[in-house]
This record gives sequence, structure tokens and C-alpha cells, in this order.
Amino acid sequence: MKVAVVGATGLVGSVMLKLLEERNFPIDTLIPVASEKSVGKTILFKGKQIAIVSMQTAINAKPNIALFSAGGSTSLEWAPQFAAVNCYVIDNSSAWRMDPDKKLIVPEINASLLSAHDKIIANPNCSTIQMVLALYPLHLKYQIKRIVVSTYQSVTGTGIKAVQQMENERNGIKGEMAYAYPIDQNVIPQIDVFMPNAYTKEEMKMVNETKKIMQDNSIALTATCVRIPTIGGHSESVNVTFEKAFDITEITNILKNTKGITVLDEPGKAIYPMPLLSHQKDDVFVGRIRRDESMENALNLWIVADNLRKGAATNAVQIAEYLVAQNWFNAAITQ
Repeated sequence: MKVAVVGATGLVGSVMLKLLEERNFPIDTLIPVASEKSVGKTILFKGKQIAIVSMQTAINAKPNIALFSAGGSTSLEWAPQFAAVNCYVIDNSSAWRMDPDKKLIVPEINASLLSAHDKIIANPNCSTIQMVLALYPLHLKYQIKRIVVSTYQSVTGTGIKAVQQMENERNGIKGEMAYAYPIDQNVIPQIDVFMPNAYTKEEMKMVNETKKIMQDNSIALTATCVRIPTIGGHSESVNVTFEKAFDITEITNILKNTKGITVLDEPGKAIYPMPLLSHQKDDVFVGRIRRDESMENALNLWIVADNLRKGAATNAVQIAEYLVAQNWFNAAITQ
């Protein structure tokens, strides 16, 4: 089993490497890939220093799986070239998510849609993953009509440059800016570029990806995505209106029995999800579960997850684990 990690030196790429090791993913050969300036440098994996290689060198090695976290333009250019050598590409960028011929996968929800012929598989947006993981089992039971979501997203979602900006500001150091404004002691109500409809690209990702993953275009969804000065995870205030009446205890029980969800909901003890609690964990945390008293059949939830793990790297590695479990690689290797 040969596994390439494309973008191995980035925030998500480094977490992918950590998870492959933590979860004891069956690797015989690891192929770390990064930009030309990093080629020849090494990364530590399972106690060994492994040299970073170029894209073409990685393709020539004919990996079985390539985990991509190197940006949309890189994925558009290189993912088809990896796929052409019979490699399964699991891509963390937005490049392929809304392509009608590509599957958009959260394993707990829709891994069964995958076939041996799906050589490029899209990993959803981090804020979408954590929301749909909590909402999908409720949708199956009560049928979602409308979702209103406001997100409070960690600087780690932007990357190393944004983390450095925040740290510099906290330490009174002038440095390179990832954002148009200071982020420390501030919130910025813009994630990604603005679209013609005055929503940002991040907000429209949540709208479009949710419908595709849920396989239901009838769901109405509106989003406001905000960057906040935290590290550890993204938080979301989610208001959901259902077609059917619900019992709040049953809602809680459904969430408690959903794989990948941890319910933290004891308001009397001030127990609820926070980025501090989700940091470096793979579950999605749900709390502040309460009926919306202003609207019939409506519910409020507070959903938090580590955006570098379940929001990105963990989801990608779980897809890879599913591929291995299907035993498609023996057929691929003999072709």
C-alpha cells in the first residue's frame, strides 16, 4: 500500500500524517509531497525521516491513495494525473465538490455511494462536515425544511499564515497579514471572497454542499460565516425547522446514538461544546439542544468540531479506510 500526502507540510497535511500514524493505517510506503521549495526536506513519520518529493516523482511511484490538501488550483491540475495511474485521490479542496461526476463524502453518511470507479473523491468543507454529521440523522427522522447557520471559525481554517498573524498581534509584532484586518480581539464577518449575491464563497459552499451530501435539494439553507481569534475548532449556531413534530428527548437520544457525535448538554452544570474541548479530537460535539419557541417544529443546536481533524484530515483518512475495507486495491494492483 503506497499512500501519497500532497501538501504534507501544511496545517491539514501535517494532521493527515499524524492521523495515518495514530489510526495505524496500513501503509507500506509513504510518499510526502509538497511545493518545489520543500522537495528534499524531510518529515518524521513512524520514527523515520522521509524525504519530500515532487508531484511528478509521486505520480511515477504510482500510489494507491493520494490525500490532497494543497489548494483548488493544484488539485485541478494534478488530481487527474494521479487518477490516471490508478490512484484514488481524496481531495480536501473545493475543486471537485460540486462536480456532478464526483462524490462528496462524509463516511458516516454516504460512503456507500462510492464505487471502485470513483478515482477522485471530494472531502467537504470543514464547516459543512460538522453540521451535516449532526443534522443528517435528524433529517432522516423529521425531514428538514430550513437551516439557518452562523459559524464562528478558527484561524486555523485559513492556514499557518493566519495563525502567525494572530500570534504576532498578541505579541505586538508587525508581520505578514493573512486578513485585511487584525484578527486578535476582533471578529471578521467574511470567509473567502464575496459572490455576486453578497454571500461569501464559504457561505455558499455550506448551502450547496449540504444539499449534495443530504441528497435533498428541497432543503432551504442560509449561512453567515465569521472568522474569530481561536485555535482548536469551528463553532456553529444552527437553527433547524422540520416538517414533522419532534420530542426534545428523542432528538438528544438520536444524537447520542450517532457515530462520531458526542453530546455535551448539561446547561445547569455549564457543560456545552467549546473549541477548547474539541481540540485534537475526532468527534463532533453537540450541545445547547433546545426547542425554538418562536417557530413550530424548530430546534436550536450548538455544534463544535476540530476543523483540522473531522473537518478535514480525519474525514479524508476515514474515506481512505473505507476504500481499504472494500478491498478494491487488489483488483487495482493487478490491472
